[in-house]
Amino acid sequence: MVVGGGGIGLSCAYFLARSGCEVTVLEGRVMESPNCSTGNAGMVVPSHFIPLATPGVIGQGLRWMLKPESPFSIRPSAKLALWRWAWQFYRACSPSRVKAAKPILRDLSLASRTLFERLAEEEGLEFQLVQRGLLALCKKEETLRHESTVVDQGRVLGIDAEVLDSKAVNVLDPGVTMDVAGAVYFHQDCHLNPAAFRLELIRRLEEMGGKVHWESKVTGVEHAQGRVHSVSTADGNAWHADGFVMAGGVWTTTLGEQLGVSLPMQGGKGYSMTLTSPRQLPEICSLLMEARVAVTPMGGKLRIGGTMEIGGKEGVINEAKVRGITKSVPNYFPEFQASDFEGQETWTGLRPCTPDGLPYLGRCPGLDNTFIAAGHAMLGLSLSPISGWLICQMVNGETPDVDVSLLDPGRY
Repeated sequence: MVVGGGGIGLSCAYFLARSGCEVTVLEGRVMESPNCSTGNAGMVVPSHFIPLATPGVIGQGLRWMLKPESPFSIRPSAKLALWRWAWQFYRACSPSRVKAAKPILRDLSLASRTLFERLAEEEGLEFQLVQRGLLALCKKEETLRHESTVVDQGRVLGIDAEVLDSKAVNVLDPGVTMDVAGAVYFHQDCHLNPAAFRLELIRRLEEMGGKVHWESKVTGVEHAQGRVHSVSTADGNAWHADGFVMAGGVWTTTLGEQLGVSLPMQGGKGYSMTLTSPRQLPEICSLLMEARVAVTPMGGKLRIGGTMEIGGKEGVINEAKVRGITKSVPNYFPEFQASDFEGQETWTGLRPCTPDGLPYLGRCPGLDNTFIAAGHAMLGLSLSPISGWLICQMVNGETPDVDVSLLDPGRY
């Protein structure tokens, strides 16, 4: 029984079904409901080997909070859980913890990229995988110099990247006009259509005999003597299984409370818009570094998204944050205009952010038959395949291909 029908939950279900398990997925939303698995930037990013909790990020965040259109903010709240999370985040922003986190994020990302390739090339899933790298576009020379230090860190870890000047950037992707000082080109990154990936997982899962039940929100967990025996849904049904995977995104925290494990997470709200007829269409996905905005071609469309609004309410759109995204695009792509975004539908979703920037992936403490797969923050799509594969290995009693000791769901 997999609780959660997003990219992580469906990847767990897919690999479990492929290994011979009889799998049922329970998802509280309708199938067509937009979520973080469909509205994201569609990037697979080995370049993101530095966790969200890193030295200097708190100072930058405090400066950003003074600007309504900035890419980061924390929504004030009297809830103790937010302040406890903030304190844990502060403690995680140490050089030693970041140093320990980099190799595991590198290993997860590169392994996940390989699985995306296999799913597309060997198993025939169709989700528009484009393997042309990622450009971290820098408007300022100062930013480019800073990002060059990230290149040096990445090379130590085996991440293939190079610094390009403005001329080389425009030569690399001539289909779009760019006004930048330069960029870092991450060769191993790629992009895809996240909605298509999710639909393909559902299709193949059902072909293997798996079942997905929509509008089945899990509200309770029944466990005793070291095992979960069933989960209950809002409609009053009880669902029994031999094993359980809790992959409900930020809402997994509530399930953890019922299971007796602390899984601190805060919803990091993000926004995106998809231009159906963009003025120009790049072939390579990019990050607008000063603005913290992601730009991804998806077929003939262009998806643009960003912001990290900690503690934001689900479904509520902060228009100032949206303006910050749309106003940034013409600064890097001068052929575009702010008016291009007028009347565009805005998607919003809550990324599940852990205090240390690492997901929860492993057996639930004290429960032999229950596993946690949540807390991937901005890497939910990127790490979906490897998360599903590792959970499948653990469920079947195998040694995981990647060392997951730092991802222990019981670490808090």
